[in-house]
Amino acid sequence: MKKDLNSVLLNPHITEKATMSSESGVYVFEIDPSSSKSDVQKAFIEKYKIHPKKVATVTIPAKNVFVRGKKGKKSGYKKAYVYLKKGEKIEII
Repeated sequence: MKKDLNSVLLNPHITEKATMSSESGVYVFEIDPSSSKSDVQKAFIEKYKIHPKKVATVTIPAKNVFVRGKKGKKSGYKKAYVYLKKGEKIEII
């Protein structure tokens, strides 16, 4: 079964830490939890037309939270760190 590459990269993960790392050529994306590193690499090449040097994935677990007197659950997700060669940049919209 061939995976739809358009559904692999969900959206860029925009935080202060991710913005600082993008200056050194490392971009962070939230990805589909069932995606593998090779799926992320293929989707990135298809979308941005740049071959990444390395791809690392991290699974963030779900957490129980207590906010304003109510218990809840913060959903988990999976993110990918995409490393580019020195001097290469992408425009994240």
